[in-house]
Amino acid sequence: MRLRFKQGVVASMFLAAGLASAASVTVPTNTLYNGFYLEPQAARLDFSVDLLAALDTSKTNVVGYGAATATVLKDSDGFYTEATDAAPITSLTIDTGTQQVLSFSTTGGVTMTAPVLKSVSSGGSLTVTDLNIDLANKKIYATLIGGNGVGTLNNVYLWDIGSITGSTSTQNSGTYITTLTGLSITTEGFNKVMTSLGLFNFGESALTGVTDFGTITVVAVPEPGTPALMGLGLAGLLISKRRRQGA
Repeated sequence: MRLRFKQGVVASMFLAAGLASAASVTVPTNTLYNGFYLEPQAARLDFSVDLLAALDTSKTNVVGYGAATATVLKDSDGFYTEATDAAPITSLTIDTGTQQVLSFSTTGGVTMTAPVLKSVSSGGSLTVTDLNIDLANKKIYATLIGGNGVGTLNNVYLWDIGSITGSTSTQNSGTYITTLTGLSITTEGFNKVMTSLGLFNFGESALTGVTDFGTITVVAVPEPGTPALMGLGLAGLLISKRRRQGA
C-alpha cells in the first residue's frame, strides 16, 4: 500500500484534544483537517506463495474489481508466479492524542473465479472488496460477494494480522514503511471462501494448508501542506524585514 501524507501548521487543536481525552477522527482522502492532508494513494496486497499454490490447485482466475488494479503473472506452464492488488485508500482513522493511524479503508478489490474441476471445485466465484484494516486490533474486515448462494456480505471479519512493523504515526517526517505480515484467515472467512468457490476435497485441502495469505505494505511520505509552506514563507519575509530595519 502506498500512502502520502501532507502536513500543514502544527495541529494544535488535534494535540489539545488528545491531551484532554482520548479520541479519534476519520479523515477522508482529499480532505484538509487541522493541518493534515491525505492524498489518495493505493493499498497494495501481495498474495503469498502458499495462496498462489492453492489458486493453482483450483485453477482459480484472479482479476481486479472496481477501482482496484490487479497485477497477475504466470509462468510458461500457466502457474502463478505473482499476484498483487492495489486498491485506493478512501479514509484513515487517527488517534487525536497520539497521532497514530488506527485503521484505514479502501475501495475495490479482487474477483476470483473457480471452474468446475473434478475433486477440486464445483465452480464458483468470490469478490473480496472494500477492506477495513484495523491496525489497533490487528484485524481486517471486507465486503464479500460470493457465488453458490453466499451473496453480498458487508464487513466480514476475514483476516488476522500477524505483525505490524514500521511507523504508523502521522507526525513523522521523511519516508517510512509500515508492513503488515502473516495474514491468517478466520473461521468465518474460510467457510465463506469454501462455499463461494465451491471447493471440496483437493480444493479444501489446498486452502487449509495456507497459513499466510500475504503481505500489505504502506509507504508514507509526510510533506508540508500548502498552509505550512505559506506560513514558512511569511515567517521568512518577516525575519528578512526585521533584519533590514535593524541594520
